[in-house]
Amino acid sequence: MSGGVTDAVGRALAMAFAMGWQMLWALVLGFLLSAVVQAVVTKDAMSRLLPDSRPRSILIASALGAASSSCSYAAAALARSLIRKGADFIAAMAFQFASTNLVVELGIVLAVLMGRRFTLAEFVGGPIMIALLVVLMRATLRPRHIEAARAQAARGLAGRMEGHAAMDMSVAGGTWLTRALSPRGLTAISHVFVMDWASVWTDIAIGLLVSGALAAWVPHRVWTALFLVHDPVWSKLVGPLIGPLVAVLSFVCSVGNVPLAAVLWNGGISFGGVVAFLFADLIVLPLLDIYRRYYGGGMAARLALLFYAAMAAAGYVVEVMFGAIGLVPAHRHTDVLQAAVGWNHTTVLDILALAASAVLVWRFVRTGGAPMLRHMGGPADGPAGGRNGGEPESQSGGGHTHARPPP
Repeated sequence: MSGGVTDAVGRALAMAFAMGWQMLWALVLGFLLSAVVQAVVTKDAMSRLLPDSRPRSILIASALGAASSSCSYAAAALARSLIRKGADFIAAMAFQFASTNLVVELGIVLAVLMGRRFTLAEFVGGPIMIALLVVLMRATLRPRHIEAARAQAARGLAGRMEGHAAMDMSVAGGTWLTRALSPRGLTAISHVFVMDWASVWTDIAIGLLVSGALAAWVPHRVWTALFLVHDPVWSKLVGPLIGPLVAVLSFVCSVGNVPLAAVLWNGGISFGGVVAFLFADLIVLPLLDIYRRYYGGGMAARLALLFYAAMAAAGYVVEVMFGAIGLVPAHRHTDVLQAAVGWNHTTVLDILALAASAVLVWRFVRTGGAPMLRHMGGPADGPAGGRNGGEPESQSGGGHTHARPPP
């Protein structure tokens, strides 16, 4: 009996490690590109750029989100920070969606683990989902609802990754290239890189472990029954409805849900169901509780329903659109679930990625970055924060809160 359990656990861990090894270089590359963007793009003027929910503001919010961290908790915290500084509530929600669904690291990992068609679906479906969300929120949220949410946000009740969301390590002066290549730019890139990793590594680890366990332990017949695989019509109808619900219960968000998406795809969920699942990292149970603290119970319930509706609807749109032009993959066996660690191009890329990471971590430590990690989870002055009620004091005076690294 114990031997059977040990073997089952060993299979799950081996599969989780193999998936992690396959996606390691892609994660490092994605976080490095994201760090470069964040190091040369300042967050100071974000709230002033989002005064309303008109198309221009939503496009700006989406672009700013795409240049931000992929951590779902940091995205939620930063969206709340923007609201407290005067940004439009709906535009801030669009920013939050873009910062977890339109970031470069997610696209790279999707391409490696699941293929380019899923990456294309993510970046086509993401703007569709944001547009649907904006329409739904404008139609259903009344001014009194938004004002009540703003009042609750002003109380400064803290959630996970408050400190990370408050930090702005961007470099000013010169062109973006000179900023990125300067010593101060390298320091900023190293700080963003390490702190982004610190914010999501638990989600990635949990995602790999959950995916490995499900892939190793759940019989294929269970998946086919759950996703109604033997009925092509019903499987397409239930996929986008079930996908987000699986995400809610899995507790996995950010890029950590990509390995689980591969397991679900192998199990038979529809293409639109996979897309809806990937979008649903913003309605996992811990985040729903954070919304309750940020905006109150009533708004949290509305956000949960509106987010779910937009995610599922976007899944249906992508399913129909990609099906009509023949871009839905014909096979269901992603290579990552059959992969094993060996001497190949993946191993070479992983070694290069680890070397680059070591250089950035060394720079991070040498420039005083280690103490900043203590302030990532929440404000330094406790749950209620400092005088600003939940956000550390600015070191640069005015604008968005800063925690700039030394040169």
